[in-house]
Amino acid sequence: METSNHSPFSLAGKTVLVTGASSGIGRATAIACSRMGARLVLTARDQDRLLDTFNQLATCGQDHVQLTADLTNSEQLEALVAALPHIEGAVLCAGNSTTLPLQFGSREKFDEMFDVNFFAPVELMRLMYKKKIFAKGASVVLLASIGGTHSFMPGNGVYGASKAALNAVMKYAAREYASRRVRVNSICPGMVDTPLIHRGTITEEQLAEDAKKYPLGRYGQPDDIAYGAVYLLSDAASWLTGHDLVIDGGFSI
Repeated sequence: METSNHSPFSLAGKTVLVTGASSGIGRATAIACSRMGARLVLTARDQDRLLDTFNQLATCGQDHVQLTADLTNSEQLEALVAALPHIEGAVLCAGNSTTLPLQFGSREKFDEMFDVNFFAPVELMRLMYKKKIFAKGASVVLLASIGGTHSFMPGNGVYGASKAALNAVMKYAAREYASRRVRVNSICPGMVDTPLIHRGTITEEQLAEDAKKYPLGRYGQPDDIAYGAVYLLSDAASWLTGHDLVIDGGFSI
């Protein structure tokens, strides 16, 4: 009996958009998708860092594309959508975080967080669906968080609320977009070792102590999340939609 070399986890033949591709989880996801055979469309605000990601992509004869855009700017977002080809996959990674007690969580602070973490990816997804950028059978992956969905740590309320809202919209989109066979899922990571957590808001000693709370003994690495995104984009997950995939080293248990 002959065996096929085809892998259901392959992304060959798929064009995948990755936002926030200039660093962290977005960069790791873009590189992982390219290694699985996808053609990448990369976007982020920082042109130089985006180029650095672009130069790390596996070519495999693929004609990758990079488009600089600030997704919180409506004109730039609409220009990005207008420039997009048909897409078989999208991983919306662009986001921000903060540690702030609720008593200091002013409306301005909430607006700043929701603009980046909620309104920008939701508006991008909405426009892509409305303008039929998503191919039939496409897969959308939103980067949410266990913060606000599975874990409620002090100081995480402003950030967690934005991610909880994003996770809720994911489920509504999964129901509505299913008529065109577009799947929508999210990934809810625990703490991942990216530049975002090393900005001085939390000391390195506090980070090291916090990592001990994870049953697997460490924070996640960007690749841990990227491989989850590859699965959700692939045909291996073709019967999975409306699901929030927790990847957190066991923290939520």
